[in-house]
Amino acid sequence: MLNNDRNNVESVARRQVLAGTGALAAGVALAGLGGLVSTAHATGRDMTAWPWPYRKLDPAATAEIAYNEWYRVFCGAAVINSVFSQLKEKVGEPYASFPSDAFVFLEGGQLGWGTICGSAAGANIVANLIIGPRISGTSEGHEISADIMQWYSETELPTYTPKKPKITARLPTTTSDSPLCHISVGRWMKAANKPLKSKERKDRCARVAASTAFRLVELLNQWKDGDYEATSDFSCAKENGITGQYNCMDCHGENVPQPPMPKT
Repeated sequence: MLNNDRNNVESVARRQVLAGTGALAAGVALAGLGGLVSTAHATGRDMTAWPWPYRKLDPAATAEIAYNEWYRVFCGAAVINSVFSQLKEKVGEPYASFPSDAFVFLEGGQLGWGTICGSAAGANIVANLIIGPRISGTSEGHEISADIMQWYSETELPTYTPKKPKITARLPTTTSDSPLCHISVGRWMKAANKPLKSKERKDRCARVAASTAFRLVELLNQWKDGDYEATSDFSCAKENGITGQYNCMDCHGENVPQPPMPKT
């Protein structure tokens, strides 16, 4: 058999194996979701009936859970678990069946790609699941998410100090001026003079997750009491005709994307 023919056969075989593996993975994922929906229906809980039942939580206790969970499932899943694990005990469904650990992919700004910080993304998932998405006829979940994004960008983080920190040395705080993981982490690493894999950087991110969980619960508690008022005023898309974030120059330099001007 010629080399090209052999390579073609091997390539086809690999594709067939990968296709089979993909089908198996998809089947497992669908089975898991089916189990979640079935469990929710078995308890008489419609998961698309918003808002989900919510009981006020202690922000500090939630932050402590998020801090420790970071060392198991990292930023996004840690924030989700810090809220849902408590509501699982206080309320039951739909939280008891919710697979929070699946959101471990939020780590490192989504699988290490450095996009939106997983802590902020996790908080946004929680707010929109509990209160409901904007298309459900309510806007508070959407507005809390916007508030979290702006708070994350403007606040010197981390704000929360754990009761039993894994790192006892004083860690610096920095303002990211951006919701992006690589800007937030990179700016902190420069200020702290610590590399990505350092124990200090890891603990910093665990504390950021805890700080975000703390702020999220403060906002959810305000919503529960009927006292919540949106504060975010970020409107890049409306003002500039393109979606964006606070610091275009950090990533783009002088090559900031310019959208076409609307016809007058």
